[in-house]
Amino acid sequence: MVLRLLRGEPVDAVSREVGVTIAELEQWRELALAGMEAGLKARTSDPLEARLNDAVRRVGELSMENEILRKERELQARRPLTGRRSST
Repeated sequence: MVLRLLRGEPVDAVSREVGVTIAELEQWRELALAGMEAGLKARTSDPLEARLNDAVRRVGELSMENEILRKERELQARRPLTGRRSST
């Protein structure tokens, strides 16, 4: 009965057909929705969330690598050219 309400059937039509008051149907519907919500909150592992966390971690790693390479490049640019011989 509750599934019929969740699918959008009018509560008064379902009430008349099954012989249950509208108040009872509404109460059952609210209980069902609360149970579904609690079930979703209790989910221990969301595969999409795990993939997102992995991607965020990888972006952080790549950002650090970029920063290290950028600093190395800056240091190399400041060093005098040593060990090179003149071609003349």
